[in-house]
This record gives sequence, C-alpha cells and structure tokens, in this order.
Amino acid sequence: MSAPLDDLAAGRTIDIGGVATHYHDAGEGPPLLLIHGSGPGVSAWANWRLVMPILAKSFRVLAYDQLGFNKTIPANGGFGRERWTRHGLAFADAMGLDKFDVIGNSMGGSIAFSMAATVPGRIGRILNMGTLGVPSLIPPGLDEVWAYTPSEANMKRAIELLAYDQRINTPDLVRLRLEASQDPAADAAWRAMFPAPRQRWHDDLSLSWDELAAITQQVLLVHGYNDQVVPFAKTSLVLMDVLQDVRMHVFANTGHWVQIERTSEFCRLAESFFTAA
Repeated sequence: MSAPLDDLAAGRTIDIGGVATHYHDAGEGPPLLLIHGSGPGVSAWANWRLVMPILAKSFRVLAYDQLGFNKTIPANGGFGRERWTRHGLAFADAMGLDKFDVIGNSMGGSIAFSMAATVPGRIGRILNMGTLGVPSLIPPGLDEVWAYTPSEANMKRAIELLAYDQRINTPDLVRLRLEASQDPAADAAWRAMFPAPRQRWHDDLSLSWDELAAITQQVLLVHGYNDQVVPFAKTSLVLMDVLQDVRMHVFANTGHWVQIERTSEFCRLAESFFTAA
C-alpha cells in the first residue's frame, strides 16, 4: 500500500535479495516505476521529489534507491547494468507489480531499456530522460561527474554540469548533496562504482544496437538541449533512428535535470504519454 503524501519523503525499506532497499511509494492507479540517475549524492527522493506528488494524483508512483546509492548499500559491493537491472525487477516483484510503466533518468534510462530487453512482457511504456544506454565514447561531462570526490567545490561543479539554470545551484542544495555524498557507506560504494578508466562503465551501461532495435515498447525521449552530461545529439537524437516506436520532446535552455528545471511541463508530458489510448 502506498504512503500518504505527508509521509512520502521519509520513505520505507524492504529487503530485496538480502539488500535493505530504500524506496518511496505514493498514489493509486496504474503503477509507474521511477529510476534515478548516477550523480554524486543522488537518491530517489533527490531525483524525484518535485514530480512524485504531482504524478501520484494519477498513478501509483514508486521510486527506489538503486544499489550503491543513498540508503541501498549492498554488503558485498558489485555493480553494473545486469545487477542494477535484476535489483530493479526484484523490487517490482516485491511491490506486486506484474506489468508497469517506467520513467528512467540518465543511468536509470539505461536500466529501463535493460528491463525491457530482459522481460519485455512486463514493461509497458518507457519515458527516458537524458538517457544513457547508447553505445558511444563517454561524454566528457559524464566522465567529470563520475570522477567526483566529496568537497564543496566539487559538488558545486557537479551541479553546474547537471543544471542549465544556475539559480538551482544554491548553497543549500550544494550542502545537502555534499552531505549525502559524504556518508561513509555511500562514499565507499561510489568510489567502487566508476573508477578510471570510466569508458568501461559507460560501455557496460550501453545496450547493443540489436538490443535497442528489438525494444517494442512505446518510448518517449525527453531531453534538455543544453545537457552537458549526456548530450542530446549523441543519445536521444541517435535513438530516433534505432527504436521501433519512439517520439521525442526537447527543451531549450535546459540541462540534464529536466524534471527539476521543467517540473510542471515534464509532469504534463508524462501524464499525457502514459494515459494516451
């Protein structure tokens, strides 16, 4: 059962394959799984806190911390697309989701595509925002974000890369994300996740062209035109020639954090896409 909106931020914890997995669950209606990205100090709540209360008016919205992020720290380490995919599907099992729609952000988009490639019959529509998953050289902005080590200056620079509108880059946000990234368990997981050379981790998160071409789900790609971390022209634009059933919405003057910089418009797009006949 989903939580009242007043209790949404605190979240809950459930055992998934021996890993205490932190998550948020709100609203009623068709299930919608939200998968966050891989920025330093990220969590499901940090990624989706603005959109969950809006989308929960129409859907049962579930957002979980992926393995190695925030409060979901596996004791034995070990990361990568296969394990992140299995963990996400096991979370869906635990939530009683037979078939569900997905929103993926950045790395979460790669996992959404990977779920569709792994269990195509269970995945409905996919909305991927600033998505990874496309074979290419690692973008310089992403390489820099993954190289993050905890400091106030480094967190400010990471947010500078992630957001186009630098009014978002406030001391409060820097402090909150920095404190999250300094948690000893989360910091250890982060350091184990993307050590140099980082091209190999980008390759791991990239599906093959055949896997991408075999995805039959309806896909909506949403992207900030000014994304410095996952450039629009090298990812979403390329996918328009690869995916079978795809449409795209691009925001000018917007970076990697579309759901934060364009919250209301993003939610209207999502609701229209997932409820269309």
